Amino acid sequence: MTETETNTYDVVVLGAGPVGENVADRTRAAGLSTAVVESELVGGECSYWACMPSKALLRPVIARADARRLPGLRQAVQGPLDTPAVLARRDEYTSHWKDDGQVGWLDGIGADLYRGHGRLAGERTVTVTGPDGEVTTLTARHAVAVATGTRAQLPDLPGLAEVRPWTSREATSAKAAPGRLLVVGGGVVATEMATAWQALGSQVTLLVRGKGLLPRMEPFAGELVAEALAEAGTDVRTGTSVESVTRENGAVVAVTGTGDRFEADEILFATGRAPQTDDLGLDTVGLEPGSWLSVDDSLRVTGTDWLYAVGDVNHRALLTHQGKYQARIAGAAIAARAAGGPLQDDSWGAHAATADHDAVPQVVFTDPEAAAVGLSLAEAEQAGHRVRAVDVEFSSVAGAGLYAEGYRGRARMVVDLEEEILRGVTFVGPGVGELIHSATVAVTGRVPVARLWHAVPSYPTLSEVWLRLLEAYRDN
Repeated sequence: MTETETNTYDVVVLGAGPVGENVADRTRAAGLSTAVVESELVGGECSYWACMPSKALLRPVIARADARRLPGLRQAVQGPLDTPAVLARRDEYTSHWKDDGQVGWLDGIGADLYRGHGRLAGERTVTVTGPDGEVTTLTARHAVAVATGTRAQLPDLPGLAEVRPWTSREATSAKAAPGRLLVVGGGVVATEMATAWQALGSQVTLLVRGKGLLPRMEPFAGELVAEALAEAGTDVRTGTSVESVTRENGAVVAVTGTGDRFEADEILFATGRAPQTDDLGLDTVGLEPGSWLSVDDSLRVTGTDWLYAVGDVNHRALLTHQGKYQARIAGAAIAARAAGGPLQDDSWGAHAATADHDAVPQVVFTDPEAAAVGLSLAEAEQAGHRVRAVDVEFSSVAGAGLYAEGYRGRARMVVDLEEEILRGVTFVGPGVGELIHSATVAVTGRVPVARLWHAVPSYPTLSEVWLRLLEAYRDN
């Protein structure tokens, strides 16, 4: 390695995914010179191996499922999906794993891109080792922002590396549907990829260590998704722990704790995420390599006055939209501090990330969709709130019957009985992802239940479930 130059910027951002891009956008908008360091593709995990490709795979699956629930359309969509066409559309949404467009965007905002592996090398200092081995040193006048995200976390199973397991990356970028696919896990990645590949031609077996799917949501969410997966042909096994994996004659063999053997062409482990901080030089600034980075509400790393950690890497809310929200807060905070004054909190709360505590929305794009914001009933009770859960079946909503024949779904709102506000809302059913922002506004805004009674939903839409929930709360 040879060191070639040292360049100084106001801000250096490590990671050019959606989070890093948004930090750079905000700091450049404030007039701060900004360098962005990326070791892979500009656009990050979400653009190439997560949000965009997974939703591109799932959208035809959900559209066909919805069409099959409509008389007059059902017979026209009984055949299989055109898997090559679905994969080709997926490839378009990932820009064929080329980042020219994203690089052009960075150039357009006036940020400088450094390709290579970036590491901290002391306070306000980053070294970038380029593809050719040359090292560039970047110094930051005001801030370094870590936005390196997470990687798939694989279990410690003997021989796992030799099996060449899929992670979320392989699951979203595969060039063909495997004949048989084992999916290990019961969370968002596991259920979405089981939904996608089962519909695209694989025989999927879902091996779940816990009692049910989607354990961070209300129990009925996982129950309804599990029922639908089973109806689609997926073999769902709960309470099943994989103890060993091998490849025998090209096939993957997974053995469970009870001695059951499952064979498949590929195996996907969707068993959690770990921070990408192992080789980030954290030790040079007194932090532990491989750790999550603890931050305050301005996203500044605890114990520092110049280092920020934004997005998944701080472990506050591992969702792209929350990371982008944090990036907007961090960028504004960096700019305010660079201007020389204390953070001034205005009516927008522009310098404090508060939406990643108790009002985090999430949509799981399975069939049916599951969407939730805020606290579940169990979480609210554990937090010491005196609450009541109000449940309504979507079958009571006229718009649901029009949306799809035999529409199945459920809604729950968790009401704080002392403050008469909503602590959390969960919807499960086709199309409910488009409902969740209304719930996010209600939870974030701490809107009194009595005022929600006067937010009149349009008829006949799925939104009328709000009226049914409020009626159930008021009348019982």
